[in-house]
Amino acid sequence: MPDFSTVEDTLFVPMLGRIYASENFPHILQDKKAVELKEKLPKKIKGQDTQTQYTLIAGAVRSANMDRHIRDFLKRNSDGIIVELGCGLETAFYRNDNGKALWYEVDLPDVIAYRRHLLGTQERESVIATDAFSEDWIRRIRSEHPYAPILVTASGFFYFFEQEKVFRLFRKLKKYGPIQIVFDTVNTKGLHRMGKYMKQVGHPDAAVHFCVDSASDLADTVGARLLTEEPYYAHTEKRGLRFITSMTMRISDRFQMVKMIQIDLNN
Repeated sequence: MPDFSTVEDTLFVPMLGRIYASENFPHILQDKKAVELKEKLPKKIKGQDTQTQYTLIAGAVRSANMDRHIRDFLKRNSDGIIVELGCGLETAFYRNDNGKALWYEVDLPDVIAYRRHLLGTQERESVIATDAFSEDWIRRIRSEHPYAPILVTASGFFYFFEQEKVFRLFRKLKKYGPIQIVFDTVNTKGLHRMGKYMKQVGHPDAAVHFCVDSASDLADTVGARLLTEEPYYAHTEKRGLRFITSMTMRISDRFQMVKMIQIDLNN
């Protein structure tokens, strides 16, 4: 396994959550590919022994939320393009592919190399080893598909970067045709709790910066159209979860501490 940087090393956190949910709460998320990879993961992963049910399920819910947005996009654009920024070991392709869409996974070279080792690539699936904040990946995609509608997903990704860096990316993408972006984020209250969360999942040195109190203000700032802003656990069936887990979810949603946002950059 490569010697990942602090942020890159968090790629195992959502994978553990997807495996846990698939084996214990498949009504929240069923990820057969993640379970298949279980024995291929490192035997000792940071945070593996310190995670709670809540932190594990939170990772699975992120993928379930992204799945809903991907499927909705593909219903309207069956031959569209899905781009996963900071893809890590996400297995969304295996859960949502409709047999027509093109998929591009973007991450840094060492992550992409490890992803190739574990997952390989499928037909209509491409990986791009580059900085997600560069324009390399969108230039390549637009050179190959000048007019196709694109949905960019950023799953658990923007947290680690300054707000202005994320906003600059949004503004740069506006000149590349029809693009929507869906991502998870926290508000100011949620940002304060993220430090505790990162400690629980074994990454106390992974500093978090990005938060959004108002999605409509964000959309106005970058010149986009707000499509959705919803509480993170709004669609999560809490049946069978521990009381503390479900209560924490309800408190989070009550104060919109974690949320899903989707914007259209070509409003």
